[in-house]
Amino acid sequence: MLKTLLSPWPLFHDGNMKSAFTFMLRHRSVCTRRVQIFRSTRNNTVRSLTSSKFASVQNSDVDYFKNLLGANNVITDPDDLQVYNTDWMRKHCGKSGIALKPRGTQHVSAILKYCNDRNIPVVPQGGNTGLVGGSVPFHDEIIISTSMMNQITSFDAVSGVLICEAGCVLQALDSFLESQGFMMPLDLGAKGSCQIGGNLSTNAGGLRLLRYGSLHGSVLGLEAVLANGTVVDCLTGLRKDNTGYDIKQLFIGAEGTLGIITKVAIATPRRPKSVQVFYLV
Repeated sequence: MLKTLLSPWPLFHDGNMKSAFTFMLRHRSVCTRRVQIFRSTRNNTVRSLTSSKFASVQNSDVDYFKNLLGANNVITDPDDLQVYNTDWMRKHCGKSGIALKPRGTQHVSAILKYCNDRNIPVVPQGGNTGLVGGSVPFHDEIIISTSMMNQITSFDAVSGVLICEAGCVLQALDSFLESQGFMMPLDLGAKGSCQIGGNLSTNAGGLRLLRYGSLHGSVLGLEAVLANGTVVDCLTGLRKDNTGYDIKQLFIGAEGTLGIITKVAIATPRRPKSVQVFYLV
């Protein structure tokens, strides 16, 4: 578990860049519960390692989360939890007894710090539209849903840089940009429910990949929370930033194993004035 307080670039307290990478490589966080999975390609089954070394959620933990988030943002009803515990393909079903809906970065930070101190595993969840069960628990992990973090922070119509929270739905962002003459650089079949934080965490491609490239090139900056509650602030809107290591690239495609993405700055292209469709025989 992450017990050492270390802030990634440019927030290192000791200025030791090497120590940050050593820290990320050697320490496993409560967010890396997804790594502890054996996948069998022969019989298409998934089984997880025993979770006996992790603590279980107690009533005192639920009370803490209710005081932090409010009772309406702490879900414990089994019927309401079914949608969080089951993946989109209905192949994998977790056993989580609680889902949390933080409303901002500070909430996520407080949750992860508390869970890290209590040795309670968590699983981050966006729109839960993945096809491989990566966003649902395999045991009784706490589900952290980013659905309430859905605000657009800013948009620069000159540079086309959009800054928003991780829970913003892709289609909602594209609709907002349409009124500004821009569009998102990615487009997915699940755009009506997938969230931008999940798109980054899985490095989603979609229909516009060949034209506008991957998210490794479109994302200019992001904000994320490590498992010990440390906030990594790399939320820059600069198209070129040569200051230090490009930490944000580690979180793109990491599927929540290094931390939970809470905000993103992304470069958006101008929307074409016309679209031509060709039918090839």
